[in-house]
Amino acid sequence: MNSRILTLTRSGSFRKKIKIAIFAAACAFGASALRAQSPAPGSATGTKLGVINVRQAIASTSEGKQAGAELQSQFAPRQNELEGLNKQINDLRQRMEAGANKLSDDEKARLQREGEKLARQLQRKQDEYQEDVNAAQAEVFDRVGRKMIDVLDRYARENGYVTILDTSAQNTPILFASTNIDVTQDIVKLYDNAYPVKGGAPAATTTPKPAAPRTTTPKPTTQQPPAQKPPEQQ
Repeated sequence: MNSRILTLTRSGSFRKKIKIAIFAAACAFGASALRAQSPAPGSATGTKLGVINVRQAIASTSEGKQAGAELQSQFAPRQNELEGLNKQINDLRQRMEAGANKLSDDEKARLQREGEKLARQLQRKQDEYQEDVNAAQAEVFDRVGRKMIDVLDRYARENGYVTILDTSAQNTPILFASTNIDVTQDIVKLYDNAYPVKGGAPAATTTPKPAAPRTTTPKPTTQQPPAQKPPEQQ
């Protein structure tokens, strides 16, 4: 749940670099400041200031953990496919390096074309993979986040908070916040009590469904087979 997609590289570290960042991606959630509404009739007037890390809170809930396991399972076949393409490119690179002084010009050209084809295929599939991961992450954050706002609002009303700031928001200029005013874990506990996870074992233990094939037309490229490096996405 805390890994991220990265780049084409030599096979040793590729698996770690293509794992999805289910909850580590920078995902804008709500406003930079989550302000409590006016106190309910009969309640005490709010006077306190608090902070919360919304991304951490969502990932720490039982529902968030289950969603992360489900997404890892869902995208595992495509991770394996990307790793396999990377291995093919690395094997082809090694073959060309080993036969640099032995291969004919025609064979070198053929291997070069094959490498470029694999590199285009890897780039396309990794772009599609990242796009689908981002969409899946956004759906989880939206689903859990909407309910968390209700929990946070109720908590603020009942405990006299006038303002609770989201420290995970990129546009929240918080340079320091005491742990004494951090309500993240309180909100996680209240969320789990209000929205308990139903069912038994998380979906990560189930058999993942294979991803549907895409028909996206590959973009032309002039990259060499060992030099393919897709951009990192957050």
